[in-house]
Amino acid sequence: MDMLVCIKQVPDTEEIKKMDPATNTLIRKGVPSIVSPYDKNALEAAVQLKEAQGGSVTVLSMGPEQAKDALKECISVGADRAVLITDSAFAGSDTLATSSILAAAIKKLGNFDLILCGKQAIDGDTGHVGPEIAEHLGLAQVTYAAKIEIKGDIIVVNKEHDDGYEVIEAKLPVVCTVVKSINEPRYATIKSKMMANKAKIEVLSAADLPDIDTAKTGLNGSPTRVLKTFAPPKRGSGLRIKEETAGESALKLVQKLVEAKLV
Repeated sequence: MDMLVCIKQVPDTEEIKKMDPATNTLIRKGVPSIVSPYDKNALEAAVQLKEAQGGSVTVLSMGPEQAKDALKECISVGADRAVLITDSAFAGSDTLATSSILAAAIKKLGNFDLILCGKQAIDGDTGHVGPEIAEHLGLAQVTYAAKIEIKGDIIVVNKEHDDGYEVIEAKLPVVCTVVKSINEPRYATIKSKMMANKAKIEVLSAADLPDIDTAKTGLNGSPTRVLKTFAPPKRGSGLRIKEETAGESALKLVQKLVEAKLV
């Protein structure tokens, strides 16, 4: 069973403290980069399926040269092959452009039984790329997978909802996006890290993807624009009402609401 996992190297959002007021973008200087957490779940799902069913796992990412570090991390926890798409013509691509580039690369790399993605990246939180890849490739898609089983050429997925699960079957090949609850990603060992550091990362550029129109990629070629990014203002500590009885607390609350002209 041949599987491909799309991963993205993102800034560690827990370490981002400031925004650039002039450009309304995140200040990434000094902020470490990590593999987007949901993508780690997607990779772990693929590795577990490989261990159970046999086959191979390819990881694919689009980004700058430094994204090779993220790909090597993926190799250290079970991926067999890693491919980086990098080209200045692709810088600043929105989700539609990104998904079209990834889909073109997937076509070039071969035929895959299962393509896995995290449900969303933590820097954009759009959840667009996985489903858009499926559309570009003309494949069935199942999103928000919390459990995946393979039965011959059929995939059985427990799709997560707020109030339970929906069980969906589809014939392979399929594009599937996964949620955090699907598994607990494994850690690399010292030995696997050392082996991954020696791994060769294949690189694709715009010239390797002739089906891609570079006029429709990058910041200028993307149909969407981010007009403003900002950190929400911090909320005040609020008012705690705690009288001797519940009735007195309720009365005090009503008085405060009246004073504030909210009732």
